[in-house]
Amino acid sequence: MTDVAVAGGGLIGLAVAWRAARRGLSVTVVDDAPGTGASAAAAGMLAPVTEAGYREEPLLRLGLDSLARWPAFAAELEAAAGTPVGLRTVGTLVAGFDEDDVRELGALHAFQRELGLAAHRLTPREARRREPALSTRVRGGLLVEGDHSVDGRAVHAALLAAAQAAGVVLVGDRVVEVVADGGGAGGLRLASGDVVAADATVLALGARSGGLPGVPPLPVRPVKGQILRLAGAAGLLEGTVRALVRGRHVYLVPHGDRLVVGATSEDRGFDPRVTAGGVHDLLHDAIDVVPEVSELELTETLARWRPGTPDNAPLLGPSSLPGLVLATGHHRNGVLLTPVTAEATAELLAGGTLPEVAVPFGADRFESEPMGRTQWS
Repeated sequence: MTDVAVAGGGLIGLAVAWRAARRGLSVTVVDDAPGTGASAAAAGMLAPVTEAGYREEPLLRLGLDSLARWPAFAAELEAAAGTPVGLRTVGTLVAGFDEDDVRELGALHAFQRELGLAAHRLTPREARRREPALSTRVRGGLLVEGDHSVDGRAVHAALLAAAQAAGVVLVGDRVVEVVADGGGAGGLRLASGDVVAADATVLALGARSGGLPGVPPLPVRPVKGQILRLAGAAGLLEGTVRALVRGRHVYLVPHGDRLVVGATSEDRGFDPRVTAGGVHDLLHDAIDVVPEVSELELTETLARWRPGTPDNAPLLGPSSLPGLVLATGHHRNGVLLTPVTAEATAELLAGGTLPEVAVPFGADRFESEPMGRTQWS
């Protein structure tokens, strides 16, 4: 018997487990291949401002809250794990390459200013002074100095080490069911037939959260993303570059010698294929933005699934099944929202109350009459 059973050993699941263990709870994480899902693909952007979408103001506020937590979270994690997580605080440049792109940048900047966000318009010359590797065809840009990045894979490795050092038990098996005992969640049933009995169960299975037997209906769907990794990029870019290229979005995120380029967004279910068209489009657009990308070594292509929700925001806090806590549905923002999700969930598990910052993201917001509940019962 454990205090908390966590289904899922990605960034979110491990961060929740680490934070809960630090509060004195016994925690077991179940995952047959930790860190090989969406966490393996994540570029690591901490970009609430450049990700801000129309009618997504609550998500923006959550993202800004989590971004503010990242420096202390990263420092504490590095100290606990003894390994770096690659936090880069040099900002993000958004570039446009034709008149339509520049018009969209102007609309984005107006939206950002309306919300009081820090973003600065750049001329083509200013954009290339900031990032000399940019194509000479750049027509304008936005500089968001507060949008940062982190090495998602390094964060996962550090969380795995920190969680185990804090006493978290990792079970290498596949979760097949949430066990319902007396009308509430009583733990997790595994593919081996074993059961991890727990007082509280946390669902952090990403895109697969909605289809797990025993879980109440959840509006979580897989959104496929194809992503590339290239080598030989040391010194190529100062910070993250996001771009509009003939209306298509592409991002380039440097991590030392490596460059992450992404990502497609496809409603194709759990389609695992990396396609020629997806790779072509990403490379074509990345080379248009930074021509020297054509000289880099393509070292990895992969496809994973973001956990999408109807409003692109996560599902946090109590579910309609007593004892089952949600930490899923983070869509494009799993890395960004890791600290706030972990800390809010740990507070709920240890203290019984969901912090106010997470209250707007309960699953009941999709019901006709939300419960408005903050107390875990």
